[in-house]
Amino acid sequence: MKKLLSVAGAALLTVLAAVFAFGQPAHAAAGFSVAGGKLYDANGTEFVMRGVNHAHTWYPQQTSSFANIKALGANTVRVVLASGDRWTKNSAADVANVISLCKANRLICVLEVHDTTGYGEQSGAITLDRAVDYWLSIASALQGQEKYVIVNIGNEPYGNQGYGTWATDTGNAIKRLRAGGLTHTIMVDAPNWGQDWSFTMRDNAGSVFAADPQKNTVFSIHMYGVFDTAAEITDYLGRFRTAGLPIVVGEFGFNHSDGNPDEDTILAYSQANGIGYLGWSWSGNGGGVEYLDMVTNFDPNHITSWGQRIFNGANGIKATAREASVFAGTSPSPTTSPTTSPSPTTSPTTGPTPPPAGCTASYTIVNSWQGGFQGEVKVTAGAAAITGWTTKWTFANGQTVSQSWNATVSGSGSAYTARNVDYNGRLGAGASTSFGFIGSWNGSNAVPAVTCTAS
Repeated sequence: MKKLLSVAGAALLTVLAAVFAFGQPAHAAAGFSVAGGKLYDANGTEFVMRGVNHAHTWYPQQTSSFANIKALGANTVRVVLASGDRWTKNSAADVANVISLCKANRLICVLEVHDTTGYGEQSGAITLDRAVDYWLSIASALQGQEKYVIVNIGNEPYGNQGYGTWATDTGNAIKRLRAGGLTHTIMVDAPNWGQDWSFTMRDNAGSVFAADPQKNTVFSIHMYGVFDTAAEITDYLGRFRTAGLPIVVGEFGFNHSDGNPDEDTILAYSQANGIGYLGWSWSGNGGGVEYLDMVTNFDPNHITSWGQRIFNGANGIKATAREASVFAGTSPSPTTSPTTSPSPTTSPTTGPTPPPAGCTASYTIVNSWQGGFQGEVKVTAGAAAITGWTTKWTFANGQTVSQSWNATVSGSGSAYTARNVDYNGRLGAGASTSFGFIGSWNGSNAVPAVTCTAS
């Protein structure tokens, strides 16, 4: 994830129909394989990714995140790695440990090199060819893990400049990986900061797929502000389905600095059409997009509004994820990871005393800009479980709410009421949920008092 993506009105071209000729994989894969536009695990069972991105390279100490992500229902985690060109290199030993954490928690590991992000526009970004050098340098950690690992060559490998060579460069990178002995399913990202507004990946996907001697490549589109309408989402994904080409939504959010993606359509269309999705991201975001954290400070007990939406909402991870069949018959996930990380279900040894029966609510301004802001309200059940909640507040400075998520929000003048939606009304004693909204302000933006009533 990174950077803003221009929306360009390019003429729509038809994806190469010749892709249908690539129906079955060219060999009996030892791990994942692609056929008919779908991804299959090593047992030949269709696998649909339902998971999140985790910024391991910037937070290598957060090894408990793998268990925590699994505990919330995911079947896949896309792991950020670095080649050493822009960020500290993840060694073969470190990557081997990441893979062991994925396997211990029965998660499929999508490994990606982030140093390619925005090449041609972002200072310091590296080429896909340089990313291949990294993969080959850590091949010892990857070989033999084809059942559990997918290699995502490079994150968002071009910005909004110089992306015309994406197809050639991507095809050559795939060939080098194959020549170097890697037989894993390969994932390739789109240019234009991953969002392919120029349709470069869409219109050249057939030739890139054909360049893979093993016909075992999956395409990844990142959906942020460019994909802010249902029509754009369904048209883009639908063209890959029609062409028989495998596509996943490798990153997406519920909001972004470049626009407001339609996450409901992304989730619903992906579920209806067997398309994988990986939300951005578990925790640790900065640079003004902290609202994309799914949990606060890597704490699974503090799920944000975005986290609630993607894990617990309609067409979300909890309701739709199916564990890869290669884990069938394996022992349950350990309560501690190989690096003795805490169990995701372990309660804090200390913490605030639960409020009295009923519920309480707290209001936070998550982000603010001239004339607008993002707010979040956290609802916490008291000493007893509740089945629903209603919060109320009154703005003192003329603020207004224009959109919301994870709650039904209504307003009358300066007074606002927010009620739970179907998936976040039931809270155990002391448990919390949150909802968010975008609002406008002028002059001042005081934080109002919020009341909470439980049912």
